Amino acid sequence: MGKAEYISELNSRGVAFLTDEPMKKHTTFKIGGNADIFVSPENEDELIFAVSAARAKGLHFCIIGNGSDLLVSDGGVEGAVICLDKMRGISAEGDTVTVFAGQSMMSLCTYLQKAGLSGLEFAYGIPGTVGGAVYMNAGAYGGEINDVIVSARFLGKSGEIKEITKEEMRLSYRKSVFQENGGIIISAKLRLKKDDPEKILERMNDYYGRRVSKQPLDYPSAGSVFRRPEGNFAGALIEKSGLKGERVGGAQVSEKHAGFIINIGGATCEDVRKLIERIREKVLSDSGVTLDTEVIFIGR
Repeated sequence: MGKAEYISELNSRGVAFLTDEPMKKHTTFKIGGNADIFVSPENEDELIFAVSAARAKGLHFCIIGNGSDLLVSDGGVEGAVICLDKMRGISAEGDTVTVFAGQSMMSLCTYLQKAGLSGLEFAYGIPGTVGGAVYMNAGAYGGEINDVIVSARFLGKSGEIKEITKEEMRLSYRKSVFQENGGIIISAKLRLKKDDPEKILERMNDYYGRRVSKQPLDYPSAGSVFRRPEGNFAGALIEKSGLKGERVGGAQVSEKHAGFIINIGGATCEDVRKLIERIREKVLSDSGVTLDTEVIFIGR
């Protein structure tokens, strides 16, 4: 199926899409060329249709949330980008909450606080969606999605909806089975603990205050660029190598937190990639540690 035919299919079903859409509008890095087709399904049926139509004739596609962990090529993205950030919704039954993949972590944390449900306070301030958080087993301040997730529903490669348990997800540091099986997360079921809403809010504000004081939230970025090396911290190794403030074009190692690369204005994907390689080479030379990236690269 060519792009024109795919667009015709989307039109026939009323699935929202844009063509030649700048990806810098859809990533927290504010970097990236145009997506050939940018699709925004609003529910499960539209997602299944958008994916199955692309798969039917071999049209390349990728799935994103709100682009908080992405670095998109300056050449844009071939085929379709299917964005799930309109697939939102939360429902609760006792201490168990079901939430759709496109729900933002910030709004979920606020919902849980008002409902007096504790366990996800550490995630307040994580700028991603629930789907992305499950995919990466997101975590901070000693907590991670693994602590609260019960199960998830996902769209499998053969087009069927499946449910998977926490144990089957094989969650570990920034990893899940979804990175291997190609499954598209639709929703997640979480189990929390009842607590006083005021105490939950106090903990959320404490975590958020720590983020504001230590992270360069006033600049576009993709969060932590590198995975935490065993027995060390990427930011500390980068700072030890004297790379705070190091710059390539509009990309700079944050002077506030060396684990972040920030877009100080007009940064390109190529700027960031060159800076990442410079950091990796210097840290390996100085410390003997190979830094692996946490940020995900997509595009041409």
